[in-house]
Amino acid sequence: MADPTPRRRTAILFAAVALAGIAAGAVAVYVMRSGEGNGGEVASADCSDAVAAAERARPFAKGEVAAFRVVSEASPIGDVAFLGPDGAEMSLSAFAGKTVLVNLWATWCVPCRTEMPALDRLQGELGGDDFEVVTVNIDLNNEARARAFLDEIKVKNLAFYSDPTTGVFKDFKSRGLALGLPTTVLIDGKGCQIGNVQGPAEWDSDDAKALITAALR
Repeated sequence: MADPTPRRRTAILFAAVALAGIAAGAVAVYVMRSGEGNGGEVASADCSDAVAAAERARPFAKGEVAAFRVVSEASPIGDVAFLGPDGAEMSLSAFAGKTVLVNLWATWCVPCRTEMPALDRLQGELGGDDFEVVTVNIDLNNEARARAFLDEIKVKNLAFYSDPTTGVFKDFKSRGLALGLPTTVLIDGKGCQIGNVQGPAEWDSDDAKALITAALR
């Protein structure tokens, strides 16, 4: 029997992560728990720019980013909170005016670990005044392990953001943006969603860079 195609292997691996999350009980974010996310009230926002960006990006949702789901009706994500590189609480509003690729990950998630170097390279190539890759670690009270992993793979361009409460994940899940890990959402400078990927992607591929560049125009 032939080996599964790379895309099928990726799907199998993502499914395995979901099953592992369920099996891990309270430690994993897949466990159904009551409680709200940390986004609070979603302020009204003019998301017309995000709709336009989504339409520019739509033709480029193919190849290595074929799983990117472009929104038809953009909506504000809300000012979700997490911890910044210095450990102080911050939120998405800190990136107002920038298009942001928000990626949720954990050290126990194998696909998350696999795609992290590509996210680092993407930030190194496209990051700047107009665009930022924001990877938020959601390991439960294990910042040291997450930082050690990033040191191990020699991350150069990504800042360390974390949410040990998993509130960001729960907030995204309540909006249908997160079924498992990794999950990645592209958000415009007004905090409105352009599109999302549930599962891993080759974020430093030509396909991914073309999609993001189109959204930035």
